[in-house]
Amino acid sequence: MDLRLPFLNKPPTVAVIRLAGAIGVGGRAALTDEALRPAIEKAFRRGKPAAVALEINSPGGSPVQSALIAARIRRLAEEKDIPVHAFVEDVAASGGYWLACAADDIWADENSVLGSIGVISAGFGAHVFLARQGIERRVHTAGKSKSMLDPFRPENEEDVARLKVILGDIHDNFIAHVKTRRASRLDAKADLFNGDIWLARRACTLGLIDGIGHLTPKLKERYGEKVRIRRYGPRRPWFARFGAQLAQDALAGIEERAAYAQFGL
Repeated sequence: MDLRLPFLNKPPTVAVIRLAGAIGVGGRAALTDEALRPAIEKAFRRGKPAAVALEINSPGGSPVQSALIAARIRRLAEEKDIPVHAFVEDVAASGGYWLACAADDIWADENSVLGSIGVISAGFGAHVFLARQGIERRVHTAGKSKSMLDPFRPENEEDVARLKVILGDIHDNFIAHVKTRRASRLDAKADLFNGDIWLARRACTLGLIDGIGHLTPKLKERYGEKVRIRRYGPRRPWFARFGAQLAQDALAGIEERAAYAQFGL
């Protein structure tokens, strides 16, 4: 005889964390570990969810913030023994793909852009302009590398060499993260770590994702038609709409728009 009461058999709940925008770029809408910490903690701890889903739409950004956010997700997933699924919208590139790899499996729309497993540093040089205007740059340091890559001075080969070492080390960390999380699913013969991007079906054949799928249908397929979805994300304080913060967010929005534009989005 089944003595269970029907009203106690609640359908499973999946906590969904939305990760949309550039990572660690200025403005209150930026994805940072500090801003996302409350949402991530609640998602894993509230109500014993059957799983956590990451809803990702990010062109990347800070490698440090990418690593911190992904590490927090993995710590909680292992601590609570909760599976994590990632669902990519427009793009999960560079740091965005770093976040996706925090999940146990990755799903995307057919037109999603994925990859860009590389590291970039960009700047400008204004020393010619200053010279033409008769402006003299005066810099005094203690430590020969303190003014490394000063945009108002001619580029120094030693500075560039030091920067390439740093970029190479970050790239190695990125590659190690992807290999650890995707393991044997990756195409061992393909050059996956040169910064290229792919649409979802090609990314799937390369082992970068697990298939084509959208969040709600896939969660229903896995956890049943009655699965409950509970959403979490960073809250924007009301005072962020005013004054200097509004201007800062506007500038951050321009920078974020440029990050998406490099993927044709």
